[in-house]
Amino acid sequence: MDRLGVGFVGAGFVTQTFHIPGWTGVRHADINGICDLDEERAKKAAKKAKDLRVGDPETYTNVQDMVEDDDIDAVWIAVPNYARLPVLDDIVEEVKQGRSDLIGLACEKPLARTVGEAQDMIDLIDDADLLHGYLENQRFAPSILKGKEILWRRGAKNTGRPYFVHCAEEHSGPHEPWFWDGEKQGGGVLNDMGCHSLEASRFLLTGPEEEKKDLKPRTVTGEIAALKWIRAGYVEQLEEVNFKDSPSEDFGKGSVVYELPSGELGVGDITVSWSFMGPGLRLRFELHGPEYSMKINSLDSELKLFFSREVKGKAGEDLVEKEEAEQGQMPVVPEESISYGYRNEDRHMVESFSNEKMPEENWNDGLFIVKLLMANYMAAEKGKRLEFPPRGLDEYVPKVAQGTWNPQDMAKGHKE
Repeated sequence: MDRLGVGFVGAGFVTQTFHIPGWTGVRHADINGICDLDEERAKKAAKKAKDLRVGDPETYTNVQDMVEDDDIDAVWIAVPNYARLPVLDDIVEEVKQGRSDLIGLACEKPLARTVGEAQDMIDLIDDADLLHGYLENQRFAPSILKGKEILWRRGAKNTGRPYFVHCAEEHSGPHEPWFWDGEKQGGGVLNDMGCHSLEASRFLLTGPEEEKKDLKPRTVTGEIAALKWIRAGYVEQLEEVNFKDSPSEDFGKGSVVYELPSGELGVGDITVSWSFMGPGLRLRFELHGPEYSMKINSLDSELKLFFSREVKGKAGEDLVEKEEAEQGQMPVVPEESISYGYRNEDRHMVESFSNEKMPEENWNDGLFIVKLLMANYMAAEKGKRLEFPPRGLDEYVPKVAQGTWNPQDMAKGHKE
């Protein structure tokens, strides 16, 4: 295929801020369609694509109409978590009825809200015989790719494989109300951002000649807490989603002990937060092995600006995602779509679909990460280290997603 025609369903923040700008580095593919229930938002995204010369997309409010267009060969699913399964169902129906000739689908993280829902996604796409890609951008971040390549070539080859990775994603809270709704989102910050950190840690612990499935999870732990947004002065800002009565966690931790292909043990450790205070979004990665280590911090930018208190202006996000200040010394991430991995991610999906190959990062990975996430939640609720997979994982729904979680549970422990 000379050029791949791509359609986006969902024209929100991730599409407009990262995918479309990052597409300037994607070759042999055009954005030919934008679908969103909000027609004006779809038109805004289409204008951005046209202005950046990455396509001249038609706009739609119905995904079935978009996938029937002969110029659409693949679809990027970037709708909210609660809408992904219904959207997929609509797309698959068009394919099975012969009204669409799609090659493949790529879906934003997390793949689904529960293990059962994720399995339904895979069953549907397998039934339609489509290729599938899992849009986990951090696994494609240039610093991650370069750091892994050098450490495994120079370090692990000489002194042994890495044994510990810590990955963290932290900011002050998401943009859209549905993120704060445990039922719609599937949880809180652990579900929203823990999926990034779990897959990045698994990727870094996997050797260049190995597959990620060669790492076998043996035990998992988890911890969740509501620290900032449940407090007076903040909880009132979330009245739209009734956060006071149905809170979700704004801080989470998790750990997975893997049996490595060598038979040794390794640890993938994660921290995620919507209660972080700093200049803006902070991504951190730390890896340790025998006689070597690696550290990445997205706020250690090569560009920093300083504004005195005399410089006043409107609040914005022109320096860094989830920007919290406009004065003082501020880090600037010049090309976030590149630094965070979106450009490489989209390039990989395009190349895979164009060559009719299954992407390296696909929905089987997405399902596995959902299993780890649910196990982390289960461990947090039980306050115990659990063997993986724990019993009942396939049917499990976190208390946060049911609206029955009590933040005070974090203060309870097991008596000796």
